[in-house]
Amino acid sequence: MTSDRILGPGTRGLIVFNPNAGQADALSHELGACSEILRAGGWQIEMRPTGSPGDGSRIARAAAADGYDVVIAAGGDGTINEVINGLAGTRAALGALPIGTMNVWVRELGMPLQPRAAAEALLGARVRAIDLGRAGDRYFLLMAGIGFDAAVVGGVRSQEKRKFGALAYVLRAFEIALGFRGTRVRLTIDGMVVRRRTILIVVGNSQLYGGVMKITARASIDDGLLDVCLINGNSLIDAPLRLVSIFLQRYTLDSKIEYYRAHSIRIESRQQLPIQVDGDHLGHTPIQFDVAPGILWALLPQTLPTDDLLQGSPRPRPRAWRRLLGWLARRRPQ
Repeated sequence: MTSDRILGPGTRGLIVFNPNAGQADALSHELGACSEILRAGGWQIEMRPTGSPGDGSRIARAAAADGYDVVIAAGGDGTINEVINGLAGTRAALGALPIGTMNVWVRELGMPLQPRAAAEALLGARVRAIDLGRAGDRYFLLMAGIGFDAAVVGGVRSQEKRKFGALAYVLRAFEIALGFRGTRVRLTIDGMVVRRRTILIVVGNSQLYGGVMKITARASIDDGLLDVCLINGNSLIDAPLRLVSIFLQRYTLDSKIEYYRAHSIRIESRQQLPIQVDGDHLGHTPIQFDVAPGILWALLPQTLPTDDLLQGSPRPRPRAWRRLLGWLARRRPQ
């Protein structure tokens, strides 16, 4: 398969959908319409539901072996994660339709959040080789979280997510935040040892976190590196200050935030910390992270948000208010 190629008539595509995804009950009728849009564009489309954990990976792997050109994950980011774990290292490309709770990957690419419009966008998308992160033996497309956010993810039950959507995570976060304390960790980042008391560690392959902010804002999906953001401290009392620094992307002005870029990261802690990848609970520390360069073919829109998501993309000029705040920060007395 050639990079930066548009898939034309005759493309064989398989839609893998999660019947239990966050918005599946309300939008399941959209899948038939999406299929018809893709068929009208000359694609040969089939559909297959997942029934249990791991089905997405097994279906995607079998589709790649059968010669499908593209496997389209229709569900949340958890469904996409399963599909990429079946497609990694194959010649089949990943596509996505937003039928989930947050749809972070679709938002990251700037694609439409309405499924039919997203299907139209797939017809004009380009094929591109991108990186994946690897947590132990599991690949991730977006990011992994160690600490507070993973505790929240692990505390949200599937029925709560279906009923309340993103609000379920907010409610659980407030509940856990009251008693959450920082933990001493030992990180080995490309051989360099860093010891900190940390609240949250984010290892990002891409930029967007939770669909609302960019914690690993300097990440590119094809640079052969993972971005690591440490949010240090003893408790979440100062969390609003950390969030302001992250929102402004002024990491160096906040002594409680550290930012690294690396090929491999190992995280160890005396007290086991929970881990989540792409929004799904994975396990507990210790954990080894590595980058897998160019291991996944993906369908990307012709134009991406201009935030260096792809290596070599121009970085946009900061908005005026952000430039002003940056200037004021530099003028701050030392």
